[in-house]
Amino acid sequence: MPISSPLTVRGLVEAYAAKSLTPTEAVAAALARIDAIDRPEAWILRLPATDVQARASALEALYEKQGSAVFERMPLFGVPFAVKDNIDVAGLPTTAACEPFSTTPDTSAFAVQRLIDAGAILIGKTNLDQFATGLVGTRSPYGAVRNTEFPQRVSGGSSSGSAVAVAAGCVAFSLGTDTAGSGRVPAGFNGLVGLKPSLGLVSKRGVVPACRSLDTISVFAHNVDDAWRVFSAIACFDPLDSYSRKVPSLGLLRGAPRIGVPDHVEFFGDATASQAFSAALDTISTHLSLDPRPIDFRPLKQVSALLYDGPWVAERRAALGAFFETHHEAIDPVVAAVIGKADAYSAVDAFNGQYALVDLKRRADQLFEAIDALIVPTTPTHPLIAAVQANPVELNSQLGYYTNFVNLLDLCALAVPCQRRHDGLPAGVTLIAPSGADRRLAELGARIQALFAGTTEVLSESGTAAVAEQTTRTGSAANALGPLPFQEPTVALAVVGAHLRGQPLNWQLQEAGARFVMATQTTADYTLYALANTHPPKPGLVRVTDQQGAPIAVEVWDVPLRTFGKFVADVPAPLGIGTVQLANHLTVKGFICEPSAVSDGGGAKDITAFGGWLAYLDSLNVN
Repeated sequence: MPISSPLTVRGLVEAYAAKSLTPTEAVAAALARIDAIDRPEAWILRLPATDVQARASALEALYEKQGSAVFERMPLFGVPFAVKDNIDVAGLPTTAACEPFSTTPDTSAFAVQRLIDAGAILIGKTNLDQFATGLVGTRSPYGAVRNTEFPQRVSGGSSSGSAVAVAAGCVAFSLGTDTAGSGRVPAGFNGLVGLKPSLGLVSKRGVVPACRSLDTISVFAHNVDDAWRVFSAIACFDPLDSYSRKVPSLGLLRGAPRIGVPDHVEFFGDATASQAFSAALDTISTHLSLDPRPIDFRPLKQVSALLYDGPWVAERRAALGAFFETHHEAIDPVVAAVIGKADAYSAVDAFNGQYALVDLKRRADQLFEAIDALIVPTTPTHPLIAAVQANPVELNSQLGYYTNFVNLLDLCALAVPCQRRHDGLPAGVTLIAPSGADRRLAELGARIQALFAGTTEVLSESGTAAVAEQTTRTGSAANALGPLPFQEPTVALAVVGAHLRGQPLNWQLQEAGARFVMATQTTADYTLYALANTHPPKPGLVRVTDQQGAPIAVEVWDVPLRTFGKFVADVPAPLGIGTVQLANHLTVKGFICEPSAVSDGGGAKDITAFGGWLAYLDSLNVN
């Protein structure tokens, strides 16, 4: 069957489940698309078509054998993807866009292997700014990667080929890497989502480093939901990667997030880019009821300066080792000049740089105490390839204005496409927040993307566009995004009333970073009461020793141990947290009630016969 464009993760998996499409048909279409578009420079290596089709056929056979259960075990079943060629794939050369540097690993990068185990189908390896040094996509002996729609414009780097492969409809998602913005700038230039995780959430074992302490694998996709699905598959602690971390996830926010915007927004004279950002910000503020507040951007600019005009450039030199000297002629001249700046810095400079960064990080932390997320233009301008080739360092530096500081400050970020500029070029915003706020950004990013989804017209010269109708057609936001797998101790908690899903206090669980586990019942020795004079209305669960009890419906949630204490402290009398026996013979912590609150004269109503709080509430609504 014909495949709609663009390829999306959700679209493909749902088509497979409905048996309206097969993986072999999908990869055949993807390979045909690669051959049809005029972007050969986006690829450094493509797997033989026979290998790709063999993988697709093997997955189809697995589907026939396991049925729909295969989608639970393989959430990326049959989804074609690509990886940046500084990321290892077993049996394939890793060049980092420098053929003499090439090695052929025996094992795949940790993240790549997790994608393969999740059912994804690798199509090939993509071009990049050599050694992941650049934000333009022009610094490669395999050719400058041209923008998907505007071939005279840069595609962004260093993950240029990965972004173009997705934007051009060749694959549904791709992996890039991000040190100074390489997972965000190409997304902005190609109308994509670029997900830059908190450092340490994704293992970088099997990645040729640019700056090993700052690098992270990133994800390119057409929408936030797809990017989050991929991210959820690769966000896993890797004990063999010394930089892998069990990053505590911050809970979701209650109400509208506090949004910051730079007090001075720089566009380097690009009035069209400025107009697009202002229009996007107006739309986001109006339709999401946000009130962006100006923040002092100077500390972030000072952090950015440390990355290339400070001792961190020496980390790029360390990544190449002796190769920088022995094969200097094989290195792109601009890349060599950038990395060669390392010779100007000493060990003393490195320590002084660390001290400066710690001071600036303290100031940045203070900024984020007043806001939940910072919103910036993904890029301040969109240069021509010819202009970059004539002025490679300065124009490249401009593109990192809103990106360079993020990893140095251990922040997470998400680039989201918005309304196009009035000259037709893609434009978007990037959300930035403290480490662990990845899901917060994804939830907000999905809502922002929904405002602009399906929009085909570009901005008018006045910078306005009617998007309210677009919002109505596409929905106010993507479906809720599931939490990442826990990588920290949790407490199983049974909730029985106002904290159930859809009830008025469920937000407290979400804010604590809790995750729904299951709906079940207690054992048959409990009674349930509707308590008097509680706001919002709450029930009280009481265990009894006689035969008057019954099974009571509850939900079990996993709550991070680090937030459990505050959650318990906020529980008002006569409720408390004790031990609850479940019908499946499990014993968990749960909401209980002081018996005095349900004794005669307390005004509590015995609602045990309803079997649960929701059933009781439903009875109140019966006419």
